[in-house]
Amino acid sequence: MTDAAGDRLVDGYALVVFDLDGVIYLIDRPIPGAVEAVGRLRADGLAVAYATNNASRRSSEVAELLTGMGVVARPEEVLTSAAAAAELLRDRLPAGAAVLVVGAEALRAEIRAAGLTPVTRADESPVAVVQGYGPQVGWVDLAEASVAIRAGATWVATNTDRTLPSGRGPLPGNGSLVAALRHALNRPPDLVVGKPEPALFTTAARRAGEGRTLVVGDRLDTDIEGARRAGLDSLLVLTGVSDVSELLAAPEERRPTYVARDLAGLFDPAAVIRVPGEPAVGGWSTAPVAGGLELRGAGRPLDALAVLCAAAWAAGESAVRPASPEAERALAALGLSA
Repeated sequence: MTDAAGDRLVDGYALVVFDLDGVIYLIDRPIPGAVEAVGRLRADGLAVAYATNNASRRSSEVAELLTGMGVVARPEEVLTSAAAAAELLRDRLPAGAAVLVVGAEALRAEIRAAGLTPVTRADESPVAVVQGYGPQVGWVDLAEASVAIRAGATWVATNTDRTLPSGRGPLPGNGSLVAALRHALNRPPDLVVGKPEPALFTTAARRAGEGRTLVVGDRLDTDIEGARRAGLDSLLVLTGVSDVSELLAAPEERRPTYVARDLAGLFDPAAVIRVPGEPAVGGWSTAPVAGGLELRGAGRPLDALAVLCAAAWAAGESAVRPASPEAERALAALGLSA
């Protein structure tokens, strides 16, 4: 199912970079198979890194959280959008410059660690505003940021994720709060640091030296697009935000190299596909019909997905209907309604 150097997908790579929420854990619990997958990579001597847009924890806190879940992680292996934003501002501003922080305490700590002065009010004359996710961010924070930006402060967003995953489904993410401020100011941020910007991934990839890097993510609009911008291969796992219907409708810049239901695809050739697949493979084929595509044949649902990606991306049609009971069952297994 892959074209990697060995039977397993991971055999073709020196470094695997994981997104966290939706890939390794969901809120505060590891996703089934994640602990074992990371442990297996380490046992095989492969390098591991973690890249997250979540700016509410520092790298050391993320490493501690992961280790507490049974996923061994060191602070230097964790790249966060909070740390990246702080480093960017450190390189652009004089030492000690005031930065208005909209977000969690972790973001303030990163700004402080970068030699800058975190402030909370516009009347403290901040030269920049940095905005990251924080569960307590409210109207007052956005109002202070609005005043400071209108007065000339540079506006930096750690990321623009519209949602973040939860046990109750997607919840508003930092991008939703950035959108509120953008609407009020009638302009976008001056800079966005996190995925899909490539910086987190390119920083991680340098650690692989001349070896290849594989990015594993659950979101097409951040993880996969970010990997493509960084020129890296990517694996979409269907354990988080993006689903099959979104995959079939994905524009070229958000299309992964591989797809798997979960992290088992790293090791089991039968659990991962390269996309797009051939027009007919594994007993499946498609045909154009009024309003979309028709799935024909029988076989494994994953093989059907490879065929569907080929047809949908070529035709610009993502609506699919089954031509047989076998096709209907495959679509149901992929989370697609008939």
